[in-house]
Amino acid sequence: MAQKKRTGERAPADRAELMRELGAVSRRYMASYALFNQALADHLGLHPTDLQCLNLLGLEPGPVTTGRIAGLTGLTTGSATRLVDRLEKAGYVTRRRDAEDRRKVLVEVVPGRMAELGKVWGRLNGAWWEMFDAYDDGEIALIATHMRRTVDLSAAQVERLRSGQL
Repeated sequence: MAQKKRTGERAPADRAELMRELGAVSRRYMASYALFNQALADHLGLHPTDLQCLNLLGLEPGPVTTGRIAGLTGLTTGSATRLVDRLEKAGYVTRRRDAEDRRKVLVEVVPGRMAELGKVWGRLNGAWWEMFDAYDDGEIALIATHMRRTVDLSAAQVERLRSGQL
């Protein structure tokens, strides 16, 4: 299948060059994401980890334990508790006892505060969606597949690093 050449892009001479280019652009991509996350967190008066936690909590089907938050964020349970303390103080989450197991404390997002966060995302999302207008459905599907695989591989690599299996 012939590869489309986008305006302003050059066609790599061979696979080795393509992989070098991929490595370089990947590093810039990760740095740009970290800088964007920091800027958004600063705008909201949050720590970047707190913002990512809210992002992940928004994907959960319901309230979660602090242990689950630790698992989602890669933090220790003590650090996750401090993160929840900060989010609770900022009004983004509340804590409540689990009705079925009173020993458990559940953390749930505050819908109104999450809606405010959603409004900020809404003002930013237009530019992101416009960027994707340049791609056809097959290319978007490929990007989504890449992102899913990256999430899975990153989780495995995090576990590898944490277990000392480098």
